[in-house]
Amino acid sequence: MSKVTMTKKEIQALSERLSHSTAYNKYEVEVLLKSYFHEKNKYKMDRAVFREIISNHFGLRDDLLMDRVFRTFDKDNDSFLNMEEFVNGMHILTRASMEQKKSYCFKVYDLNGDGIISREEMFQLLKPTLLKSSGEEDPDEGIKELVEIVLKKLDMDHDSKVSLEDFVSCLDREPLLLECLGPILPDHTHITRFEEKMFGQSC
Repeated sequence: MSKVTMTKKEIQALSERLSHSTAYNKYEVEVLLKSYFHEKNKYKMDRAVFREIISNHFGLRDDLLMDRVFRTFDKDNDSFLNMEEFVNGMHILTRASMEQKKSYCFKVYDLNGDGIISREEMFQLLKPTLLKSSGEEDPDEGIKELVEIVLKKLDMDHDSKVSLEDFVSCLDREPLLLECLGPILPDHTHITRFEEKMFGQSC
């Protein structure tokens, strides 16, 4: 694992910059950075530590989805979250605008990163949910039916796949479909508890 080497001055500069690019103020960024160091003992944050944080603070536990969330936040694809990636990720989970949430959800659901959510990807995303709730021995047909229902909603240009433009256009009309392929954002209660624990306040 790679050790984090940043001076106090560099961390202060990073806090200042992130306070302008996120919805956090400088104090809140500094608190998150201290949390980052505490969680990692001055090492870069790997997938296991990140998933533990997301599970404990936000109640998000689906293996496939949390792996995708990690990959979405890991902008440089080095299999670790650096300090900036961590703060930006927390911003998306707690204070992102609706437009930012749309883009984030699409990227998470686009499992192979090709800019399209296909039937096959929808099947993979929806299967764990139906397996938990279904008593059928072979629920695949039910999953396929659900995929077609969701595809019909999201596929605005009727080309049998969902682009970012399709996704955004659909959500402009029906915002409640934001997490239609699986829970990847914390609810208000979890966010409030997180804010109170981290910053001594809620937003």
